[in-house]
Amino acid sequence: MADGILVFAELKGGELAPVAKQSLAAARKLADAKRLEVAAVCIGKNIEAVAGELIRYGVDAAYYCDAVELEHFIDESYAKIMAEIAALVRPRLIIGGASFTGKELFPRLAAMLNSGLAADIIAIDWEGEEIVATRPAYGGKAILKVSPNGPGPRMATLRAKAFPEATPKETNTGKIEKITYDPSKHGAKAKVLEKVREGGQSVSLTDADIIVSGGRGLRDPANFKLIRELAEVLGGAVGASRATVDAGWIPYAHQVGQTGKTVNPKLYVACGISGAIQHLVGMQSAKIIVAINRDPEAPIFKVATYGIVGDLFEILPKLIERLKRA
Repeated sequence: MADGILVFAELKGGELAPVAKQSLAAARKLADAKRLEVAAVCIGKNIEAVAGELIRYGVDAAYYCDAVELEHFIDESYAKIMAEIAALVRPRLIIGGASFTGKELFPRLAAMLNSGLAADIIAIDWEGEEIVATRPAYGGKAILKVSPNGPGPRMATLRAKAFPEATPKETNTGKIEKITYDPSKHGAKAKVLEKVREGGQSVSLTDADIIVSGGRGLRDPANFKLIRELAEVLGGAVGASRATVDAGWIPYAHQVGQTGKTVNPKLYVACGISGAIQHLVGMQSAKIIVAINRDPEAPIFKVATYGIVGDLFEILPKLIERLKRA
């Protein structure tokens, strides 16, 4: 498959992550424009069935590495496996998601392959024979077009929800090949001893179509109950500003922003969040932004689709009640 496109198909709970399906769709579109082939790689434990699923999602070749040592993501091992498959298929481009996993894996892999990397992109296309990616910069104040360059294959990570997901077809065909895990070649110095999942939120922040976030305007950690109630009514996830996380009001897993999660939901409701640039970087690509704040000069209103100037303690209970009735 020399000169084709290679996709890192990230798994979540043993299944294809949404950002993997988005990466597969982007790869197929790019490949079809140049009549190239698409290969995909999945890595984990007990994942042979996932390799077959990749074929249904339109790849020409699916590679999988299945071992108990790979149950949890370790960037060193995953990068070594990806590098081995890259040497085998010699792709022109390698893409994956700009998720926690992708942000750890792709820089290491780029260094190993001596490749250029365009990270956290929102669009990608051909200009002649070159790949050109689009990404926000300077807190979203500028949009850059970049062409990853280097002796190795071009590489890019895709921002979650910035691309449509691939649609599976039972009639698709392709080859499946297993890569045997070899501890001497693929082993890592690090080892995952335990994986702890935080309870209390059924919808993942990065995958959520609706996010309700709270900031210092809540005044007290107990008032996050309003945020949780509104998120529950809307069927969304709970987010938070860095200030509330630093204050210990809510766990870091909920933090949206430059040092937290970058999200791209259909609806983002910011409650009592002033809109510091650190926070805006992580959420301003949301399709619709609703801001509720007492300060009419709050920076959040500059990016908001709809702004409500008022006391959130008066507005949120009425909004929750109205939504429950609806």
